[in-house]
Amino acid sequence: MLKNNLTTNLLFILFTLVSGIAYASADNSAHEESSETVENHGEHKKKFNAGEFIIHHISDAHEIHFFTLNEGTETEKHYSISLPVIIKDENGFKMFSASNFYHSKKDIEVKGSHKHYYIHEDFVMFEEKIYKTAGEAVIVFNEEGKIANESVLDLSPTKSIVGMFITIIILLLVFVSAAKKYKENPNSAPKGMQGLLEPMILFIRDEVAIPSIGKEKANKFVPFLLTTFFFIWIANILGLVPFLGGFNIMGTLGVTMVLATVILIMTSMNGKSHYWSHIFWPAGVPLPIKVILVPIEVISIFMKPLVLMIRLTANITAGHIIILAFTCLIFIFGQQGAGAGYGVGVGSVLFMVFMYFIELLVAFLQAYVFTLLSAMYFGMALEEPHH
Repeated sequence: MLKNNLTTNLLFILFTLVSGIAYASADNSAHEESSETVENHGEHKKKFNAGEFIIHHISDAHEIHFFTLNEGTETEKHYSISLPVIIKDENGFKMFSASNFYHSKKDIEVKGSHKHYYIHEDFVMFEEKIYKTAGEAVIVFNEEGKIANESVLDLSPTKSIVGMFITIIILLLVFVSAAKKYKENPNSAPKGMQGLLEPMILFIRDEVAIPSIGKEKANKFVPFLLTTFFFIWIANILGLVPFLGGFNIMGTLGVTMVLATVILIMTSMNGKSHYWSHIFWPAGVPLPIKVILVPIEVISIFMKPLVLMIRLTANITAGHIIILAFTCLIFIFGQQGAGAGYGVGVGSVLFMVFMYFIELLVAFLQAYVFTLLSAMYFGMALEEPHH
């Protein structure tokens, strides 16, 4: 079954990847340093900013950040991999490393808030979005505090896109290996990775797809549901691996938006006449009620995948924020004194370990819930009329 469904899985992955590049690039959030300089008895000392620290680690970016030494001090040093920048303006396509931006940080005040921007040649990057420079001023803001520079088409692979590539590679290696073992030993008991995957595959098929869609129609959707479940689950686990770049793939709104869009398209394409008639002209309902009910049903078509998107994004991002918040406590109290830093650090580490175990459970649950609700939407679209 794994081998026969590999083509379907690859098509889904390619669609998600190509669409994800477009959405995730447009959805990049703020990517700023986590401290600001203040004066203390004539000396310049770094003041830790918890909000910027958290946003920096959960946001999509043009670099993969591994760790920082001496966080919150003047000697802090970041270890990261800069990703390629691919942009298009009126002069055509240009490609260069994002390190050209990050090595030229400039400070600016925007509505009383301390911000950073980065310059390379005729381009300026502000909050991970790239614009054309605006003459001598370089960067210009309107009265609302929004940047007024001319934008460019940004096709750069961001941190979330790289995380998706890694997830896809892991998916292919695991499933191709398991499929090969099935082919070589068709009648033997599963072992190793094959033994780990088989119960989960059977669980998605027998406990998710068949009850939600029906035994006769479920096999058509099992490949997609399996790919969705393992893709989300592996991506969530990847984001919990320490010092691997702090991936927040399913916490990136653009990625979950693409997944939800795929669910909407598949539901609409497979919807039976009974499904659409129930939405646009429900039988047995008085005409005045139909005037109210039909718009609600039409809105529900888009609300269902929207709920899937928001639920997955919010839950994954919330877990990362909680873990980072406990990390921030160490730096905040550490600036008050070494004793306070070590004292709070012990408790914070214990809570972080606890939250990591919770997040391992959440990583699985969110993949399961997304897959289950997707199967239920397919089942609703394929449901036959009851007489």
